[in-house]
Amino acid sequence: MKREDLRNIAIIAHVDHGKTTLVDEMLKQGGAFRENQIVAERVMDNNDIERERGITILAKNTSVCYKDTKINIIDTPGHADFGGEVERVLSMVDGVLLLVDAAEGAMPQTRFVLSKALEMNHKIIIVVNKIDRPDARLDEIGDEVLELLLDLDANDEQLESPVLFCSGRAGTASLSQYETGTDLVPLFDTIINYIDPPEIQEDDGPLQMLISSIDYNEYVGRIGIGRISRGTARVNQVVTVCNHQNPNKLIKNAKLVSLLQIEGLQRVPAEHAEAGDIVWISGIDGITIGDTICDPENIDPLPFTKISEPTVEMTFSVNDSPFAGKEGKFVTSRQLRERLFKETLKDVSLRVEETENTDSFRVAGRGEMHLSILIENMRREGYELSVSTPRVLFKEDPNGMKLEPVERLVIDVPEEYVGTVMEKMGTRKAEMLEMHPQGSRMKLEFLIPSRGLFGYKSEFLTSTKGEGIMSSVFDSYQPYKGEIPRRNSGSLVSFETGEAVTYGLYNAQERGQLFISAGTPVYEGMIVGASPKAEDLVVNVCKKKHLTNTRASGSDDALRLVPPRRLSLEESLEFLADDELLEVTPENIRIRKQILSNSLRAKTKAKQ
Repeated sequence: MKREDLRNIAIIAHVDHGKTTLVDEMLKQGGAFRENQIVAERVMDNNDIERERGITILAKNTSVCYKDTKINIIDTPGHADFGGEVERVLSMVDGVLLLVDAAEGAMPQTRFVLSKALEMNHKIIIVVNKIDRPDARLDEIGDEVLELLLDLDANDEQLESPVLFCSGRAGTASLSQYETGTDLVPLFDTIINYIDPPEIQEDDGPLQMLISSIDYNEYVGRIGIGRISRGTARVNQVVTVCNHQNPNKLIKNAKLVSLLQIEGLQRVPAEHAEAGDIVWISGIDGITIGDTICDPENIDPLPFTKISEPTVEMTFSVNDSPFAGKEGKFVTSRQLRERLFKETLKDVSLRVEETENTDSFRVAGRGEMHLSILIENMRREGYELSVSTPRVLFKEDPNGMKLEPVERLVIDVPEEYVGTVMEKMGTRKAEMLEMHPQGSRMKLEFLIPSRGLFGYKSEFLTSTKGEGIMSSVFDSYQPYKGEIPRRNSGSLVSFETGEAVTYGLYNAQERGQLFISAGTPVYEGMIVGASPKAEDLVVNVCKKKHLTNTRASGSDDALRLVPPRRLSLEESLEFLADDELLEVTPENIRIRKQILSNSLRAKTKAKQ
C-alpha cells in the first residue's frame, strides 16, 4: 500500500549552493505564509550563528501542500563538518533534491552527500541552481553531474534522473536550460511524479518508528524525531523503546505524552499519525538517536545508518587563567562536563571522553568548524573554558601501520595564483588529482592530510588576495605522510600582568603584529601578537614612559599605533601552537601559553 497524499524529500548540496533560499521560495509558493506576511530571508536558518555565518548547521524540517499532497522537506547542512546531520536524516526520506551551483558545479560535499543518498537507493532529482549567475556553465554542469553519478556507481534508474534548471532566489524552475520559467510548478510536479510515495509495509500493523534526530525543550525534555515506518502512533499510547545497534540496552516501556507534525514552519499537535508521517514525540526519558519505538507486543528494532567517525579532537578544560571566573556564569568542571555530555545526546558525530585530569575532557568531532561551533555556542550560553590546539585522530591498520585522515580538497583560484597554491600544497604533503581551467580561473583537486589543512585557510585567503575558494570533505584513512610544518611564526608574549598602554604597545609593534589595543587587560604568558620570526618574543606592553621635568603632557598622543589584528574564534584556533591554549569566555577570546610564567617556560624549554 502507498500513501499517495504524502512525499518525504531532503535537499542536499555543497555549502552555499542555495538550499535554504530554494526552501524559502518553496514555502512561499506552497502557501505556507499569508500574502502580506513579512518573512526573513533564509527563514529555516533560525539559529543566531546560522544567520551570522550564512550556513545551515542543523537539519530542519518543514512542509508544503501542493495539489492535495503534503511534501515534507528536510533542509540539510552543506558543510562537511556537519555531514552527520545529513547521514541520519536521509533515513527519513524517499528521495532527494541534489542542488548543484550553475557556476561552481559538483564540489566535495556534493560527492559526499550524493554517495550517501545512492547507498540508501534513494531517487534523485538534479536541480541546477543559480542559473541567473553571469558565469553560469549550463552546458557543462549536466555532464559533470553525470560523471559524478558514474564515478559513484549509480544504478541505471539514478543515471536517468530528471534535471531541472532553477533560480532559488527568483523562485523559478524549468525543464530546459533555454527557458527561465515563471514559478516552481515544474519542480513541484517533478517531486510528485518522480519521488515514490511512502511504502507502508503492513496496513494497521504494530507501531514501528526509528528515531533519527533529537531536539530538547526545557518544558517537555527530550523530543524524538523520526518517520513512522509501520502502524499508527497515538497520544498516550504505551510503547517500548529498543535499539538495534545496542541489543544490551535496557528495553523499557513508556507513554507518548505528545505527538506533533510539521505544517509549514509550525509544529502542530496531532492526536494520531500514520505510517510515512514524520513526527515529533515527547514523554520518553533518555530517548536517543538510533532508538526504535515499537508496540510492546511486537518488539522489532530497526537498523540505523552507521555515522562516520570523528577525525579531529581537542582538549576542553576548565579555565585556569588569572582572569578565570570574572566573565562567565558556568566555570566549574562539573558544569563543563554536564554541558559536553548533553551535546552528545543530540550530536551523533561528537565524542566526549574523560581524561585522568578531572578538569579536562577530550572532545572529538568531524572538523575544526564542527568543534568551533560548539565552543561558540557554549561561550554564548555563559561558559568559560580553555581549549587546546586541534589534533587529528590517528588509527592503526592490522599490520600496525599508522594511518591518518585524508581530505579531498577542491581549490578554485584565478590562474595567476596557481603557482602559490601548488607550492603551499607541496609543503603540506598534498597529492594532486586533477587540474582544469574554468574560464579565467583554474580548478584544482588534491588529496591532503587533515593536518595539512590546519591553519591554512587564512594563509590561503591572503595568498590569493581573497579571490580563492577552497572546500574539503573527508576521503579516507591513508598511511602517515610524515611531518608537516605547523606554523612558521612565533608569538609575542606578555611580560607581566596589567593593562596595555600606548607606549608599551608602540615599542612592541616593531617586533611583530599586535592582537590587542591600548587599555586591554593582559596577564603574564598571554599572547598579544604574532612575531615574524620562528621563536617567541616576550614583550612588555604595560611599560609606561618615565616622567621627566621636560616631558610635555601630550607627548604620548604623538605615538602612532598600527590598528591591531582582531582574531575570530576560527582564526585563533588556526593560530594556536602546540604549547598554547585558547581561553574562551562570554566576553573575550584570549590566546595564552600553557605555562604562564616566562621564567618557568624558559627553564622547561632548556631541558628539552
